[in-house]
Amino acid sequence: MRKNNLYILLTFGLTLLILASCSEYEKVLKSTDYSYKYRKALQYYEKKDYARAITVFEQIVNFYRATTRGDSVIYFYAQSLYGDGDYTMAAYYFKELSDNYARSPFVEESDFLQGYCYYLMSPRPSLDQENTNLAKSTFQKFMYKHPNSKYVQECKRIIQELDEKLATKAYLNARLYYDLGYYKAAIIALRNCLNDYPNSPYREELMFMLLDAQYQLADNSVETKKKERFQNTLDEYYSFISEYPQSKYLKQAEKIYQKTKNVLGI
Repeated sequence: MRKNNLYILLTFGLTLLILASCSEYEKVLKSTDYSYKYRKALQYYEKKDYARAITVFEQIVNFYRATTRGDSVIYFYAQSLYGDGDYTMAAYYFKELSDNYARSPFVEESDFLQGYCYYLMSPRPSLDQENTNLAKSTFQKFMYKHPNSKYVQECKRIIQELDEKLATKAYLNARLYYDLGYYKAAIIALRNCLNDYPNSPYREELMFMLLDAQYQLADNSVETKKKERFQNTLDEYYSFISEYPQSKYLKQAEKIYQKTKNVLGI
């Protein structure tokens, strides 16, 4: 009986608390006192009640833009969006702060968090890498703008991680052309991948695919183009074998080499 009464009292008390909270929130939304709204928005932010903080900041952000409080309103608005997981809009407002309030004490952190928002939106390698590229370029600009920042080492670490993802994306694209038998397109994609990401973990495989793609293109060419393309195949073989003399693709590479020599009459 006592347990039931206690449960009822707790439930009733919680209900009253919620109703009071909602009543106060409605009062904030309806208020025309912008200083009051600002204080309440900060309180919601500090309590990690990001949804309410965002709604109130939305109501006051335009009012404060041209004031001395403009940078702090935009900063905490962006932080609330960030805390709520809306990284697209958070990045937008972090950038706005940096662009419009150059002397704000929030600029350095905002510049970093803008890039970090893009980083958090960066998808797996098989998908479009627009946000990955945005994150990388934003962090690179950050290091140029803030060379002595405490965030520089973290920027370098993230850029390396992003480069690995971009290298994987480039590899997957080149591999797709190769697997589909589009050898001319594959050769271009493979060369671009090797040039852009010389330290790619897929380098050996990429170089062998380039050799094989060059051979397949030559073998299926019209007679007028065969000699030149088989000569290109020979060049790719020498490049491959000089870099990977003990390659796991060695037997396949040697077969291509012998066939190419026979065609060229060497």
